[in-house]
Amino acid sequence: MKKFGLLLVGGIAAIILLSTIGPLVGLLVGLGILYFIFKQFLKADSTGSKIVLGIIGFFVLMASIHNAPAIIGVVAAYVLYLVYKNWSKSKNTVVKEDHDPFINFEKQWNELNKN
Repeated sequence: MKKFGLLLVGGIAAIILLSTIGPLVGLLVGLGILYFIFKQFLKADSTGSKIVLGIIGFFVLMASIHNAPAIIGVVAAYVLYLVYKNWSKSKNTVVKEDHDPFINFEKQWNELNKN
């Protein structure tokens, strides 16, 4: 039943991720251009060039904000990653209770002595 739930959640996350590919690409391009403008803004010496770069940066930032559905796509990608990570997780995992290196040895020794 757990696998079915993971499959269902993963399928929904994959559909959401595929539907937000366009905004994701637009957001990445906008943020890349904004980073370049910011680096040029820091290198600029004159006040006029800083004002022009600031205005251009503002318009690029406003254009990037229109790609806000990309945040939903990022969340869907993270959910898809969690589903992938938990897909093959075993129920019989050994939990280390102490920092004593002989605990596992003692458990195995006790299991051998029971047989």
